[in-house]
Amino acid sequence: MNRLYVFLVLLVALTGCFQPIAYLNHKTHYPVDVFYDNQRPDRPFAPMQDLEVKGEVPLTDRQSKNQRMVGRGNDMQQKDLMLARLTMQAKKLGADALVAVKYTYYTSTTDNGYLMTGVAVKYKKEAETPVN
Repeated sequence: MNRLYVFLVLLVALTGCFQPIAYLNHKTHYPVDVFYDNQRPDRPFAPMQDLEVKGEVPLTDRQSKNQRMVGRGNDMQQKDLMLARLTMQAKKLGADALVAVKYTYYTSTTDNGYLMTGVAVKYKKEAETPVN
């Protein structure tokens, strides 16, 4: 019983010392705020323009073996690049944020196709209240 207690204490103490190698909390900073389809900014905004990024990229070697598809879709790096392109379009328009961002893809025997859409918006100025 004593050994089990010591083992558990050591296990808890040691697991607190190690950090994961792969960071699961991936947070990329973009030139405008990004809100996905199920999110809304907490500030009022005015829509400016619908935006989209679309295209196709060839399947990677690890997505097909012996002329058979074994994996589909784009990886996180490709998705980050698409979102970066979309946010740059919004920034060029003078937008403060992208809302209703959606990502869809399709896969053929040779390519991954993708479409990322969003709405560029400008935050509304909050009304100033007079001080009496």
